Amino acid sequence: MGMFQWTERAAGVLQSGGVIAPDERLPWAQTGLMGVQHVIAMFGATVLAPILMGFDPNLAVLMSGIGTLIFFLITGGKVPSYLGSSFAFIGVVIAATAYAGQGANANIGVALGGIIACGAIYALVGVVVHLAGTGWIERFMPPVVTGAVVAVIGLNLAQIPIKNMAANNFESWMQALTFVCVALVAVFTRGMVQRLLILVGLLVASVAYAVLTNGLGLGKPLDLSGVAQAAWLGMPQFHAPVFSAPAMLLIAPVVIILVAENLGHIKAVTAMTGRNLDQYMGRAFLGDGIATMVSGAAGGTGMTTYAENIGVMAATRIYSTAVFLVAALIAVLLGFSPKFGALIQAIPLPVMGGVSIVVFGLIAIAGAKIWVDNRVDFGQNHNLLVAAITLILGTGDFTLKFGDFALGGIGTATFGAILLHALLRRGR
Repeated sequence: MGMFQWTERAAGVLQSGGVIAPDERLPWAQTGLMGVQHVIAMFGATVLAPILMGFDPNLAVLMSGIGTLIFFLITGGKVPSYLGSSFAFIGVVIAATAYAGQGANANIGVALGGIIACGAIYALVGVVVHLAGTGWIERFMPPVVTGAVVAVIGLNLAQIPIKNMAANNFESWMQALTFVCVALVAVFTRGMVQRLLILVGLLVASVAYAVLTNGLGLGKPLDLSGVAQAAWLGMPQFHAPVFSAPAMLLIAPVVIILVAENLGHIKAVTAMTGRNLDQYMGRAFLGDGIATMVSGAAGGTGMTTYAENIGVMAATRIYSTAVFLVAALIAVLLGFSPKFGALIQAIPLPVMGGVSIVVFGLIAIAGAKIWVDNRVDFGQNHNLLVAAITLILGTGDFTLKFGDFALGGIGTATFGAILLHALLRRGR
């Protein structure tokens, strides 16, 4: 198999509910639809992160596409992952730029310098991991640890849809209606519709939302005026970085969180595909690091591998890297089209919230599946405590501060699991 050649699987695989491996693909038309679904999955978070930091969301979408292409090239098309705006940077960027929370970030340059510094360290970590091999990963991260870390990625995100994506009782009911729609599509349809469960469920729920709000006046109406006003084509807002030592020292330690996320993601994809992707770990870090540097150099956000897209893979059982190539190309086009950005931003927030509940839940279950598949014995206190403590640290978003730098839930859970395992392993 060449670097970027996929074995085409017949459409019949969809009907039988079969798995599509990373080096396989569906016919291009169906691969395209899957790509669209991945773009929608990443869009909410990729656009939200820059808005919270005062960056340009259209540029963030463009850089997510370019970053995913860079990642795809550096991993040789072997690792199915989508790169989008990392939330790990939000706190330190706001601290470094003294951003007030509304409108464009006037001090964006110093944040970009810090993001580039972080990306450079991340790329360096990738080179070291690539040269040193991954035997040490196996030693420090047995299935009890990786299962807990993967589960935590989903559980830590749970509060986003629950707390932030439903403002009132009607919107909470809309979230419930949305996840029921997605679940019904997942279980009662077959073939292509079943694999497009996120996209189809989202469309059905959006129509229901419009009927209940615009039609019956029950909640905030679906507003498409922004879509009508937005231009078809437009350039995003580029910015130049400024290298300031205090900002770089504040932002660079985020690399710890990015490494933890990417490591957890590769373990999740390895568990789901049954293909050991550890050998590409160094390349994945390097790809993510370079993507972060390129994004920062243009005025974009720091990049990370996206949990939302891992959730979509868990649901569809399609791990083809061709899908991510298509998704990246779509994102690049969308970056130059304010109209498409407006269309996706017009999706009602509670509908996106309902979809997020499904996607984050699927990641949590992928972690539990690692334990089941590897027959982790919870009769042993050592396994029991590593898993128990890790889950609560991550779900409760346990945060440790080192000066100005804060290590949040996913970071403390990842390193907590590795260190606890190392400490307690001696007692077995």
